[in-house]
Amino acid sequence: MGKRTQHSGNARIHVFGVLILLVTSLVIYKLFTLTFVQHEALALAAKNQQSAPSARLSGRGSIYAFDLSANQRKLVAVSEIKRVYPLGMFAAHVLGFVGYSGRNRVGQYGVEASYDNVLSGLKRTQTWTLKSMDSSRDGEDIVLTIDPNIQDYVAAKLNAVLKRWSSPHGTIIVQDPMTGAILAMASSPSFDPNNYQTYGLSDFPNPATQEIFEPGSSFKPITMSAAIDSGAVTPDTTYNDTGAVTIGAYTIRNYNEKANGIQTMRQVLERSLNTGTIFAERKTGDDTFLNYIVAFGIGQKAGIDLGGELSGNISNLYQGRAVNFATASFGQGIAVTPLQLINAYSAIANGGKLMRPYVVKEILHPDGSTTPTVQKILGAPITEKTATQMKSILTDVVDRGFDKARIKGYDIAGKTGTAQIPDLSRGKADARGGYLEDKQFIHNFVGFAPSYNPRFVVLIKMDRPQGITFAADSLSPVFGDIAQYLIRYFKIPPTRS
Repeated sequence: MGKRTQHSGNARIHVFGVLILLVTSLVIYKLFTLTFVQHEALALAAKNQQSAPSARLSGRGSIYAFDLSANQRKLVAVSEIKRVYPLGMFAAHVLGFVGYSGRNRVGQYGVEASYDNVLSGLKRTQTWTLKSMDSSRDGEDIVLTIDPNIQDYVAAKLNAVLKRWSSPHGTIIVQDPMTGAILAMASSPSFDPNNYQTYGLSDFPNPATQEIFEPGSSFKPITMSAAIDSGAVTPDTTYNDTGAVTIGAYTIRNYNEKANGIQTMRQVLERSLNTGTIFAERKTGDDTFLNYIVAFGIGQKAGIDLGGELSGNISNLYQGRAVNFATASFGQGIAVTPLQLINAYSAIANGGKLMRPYVVKEILHPDGSTTPTVQKILGAPITEKTATQMKSILTDVVDRGFDKARIKGYDIAGKTGTAQIPDLSRGKADARGGYLEDKQFIHNFVGFAPSYNPRFVVLIKMDRPQGITFAADSLSPVFGDIAQYLIRYFKIPPTRS
């Protein structure tokens, strides 16, 4: 009995040992086949999996904003399993997103689109096939001119003022007038590029460059610049303001329908007199006036490094009708993009040079080298003397008209616009009407500081505010807050005692 039990136990041990040997052999065999036999097949499968739309964006370059206060970069877009925007809605219209074109991964809107070849590292987009994965190099990183601190501040200010006046849309741009660099570009409503699929197509175009509007009185400094620079008037030239101007069958009045008697050209802008800018335009002459506004970049693309930029609309001025030139002198009947308008003001601010605006500061190459964006002067619409005279006039405009935009100790220059909105359902607007009623306006404010050595230019635009009529009341306080912030941010010393 005992021997049989011992033999049985030995048998089980032998069987168990054989089983262990078999299992070990199988594991070794599997490791061998994985390592040597199936290596190429598995590598091919992994490569194929990486090329699927849900896979990592192989080697796509990162995007950085540039913090001027700390002189360092801040990551705003990076490729992980998918394209990630760690700051969410930050500068979404500038960034765009990476989406699909068929089975291709491509940048759409913003710098993701305009710098797609740079970011992808390919002259073709990545394709959902094995052939597209043989890229010869990784994508390059780009650094924006957008300062994250300024961008966040103006975006918050924009949302607050839109909420305050129940406005559906708005835009704020901050530009360095000396270089053309865009320091901030915020529009609302915006979108989250991490979840772009949840938004409609109308949410993606950049309102700063891809929407046009009639600026109204903020265009008057362009008219006055042309008149002074051409020698047609001086800041002290006078005219008799009767409150209205009749051109053929049309009668055009001041915004408050009042007459002011003898006025200088300086007072025309201080009091925003329509009759005064009509006088200045007539003295300049239609052809000369048109040449000047084209030289200021109006009616043509500014050439910013973002796709889809619109050129505005000054087609009215090619019809040869005197009334069209009259209304254009105070910014109605012509249309601009916000970018065009701020860029024109920057030309006044910097001494008469029209700069090409840009949003990419530099490209970072994989080898550690960089390619900075080359600043470009597009033209010189006015002389430095005229620019200095206009700075003086626009400083008086703020000093004598916009108390909420003033900053103690500093020269501040600016002008508001309260513009009617064309009623497209009634055809083209002109001096006879064709504009929306019920007090529907677009408010805008463009200004710079310090007046005689500007560090920044700011444009604020707000559509259809409710419960307030004039931009001087709605936007002057916002401009004042932004200018105060920027003066402190850039540590600008006082310019007045």
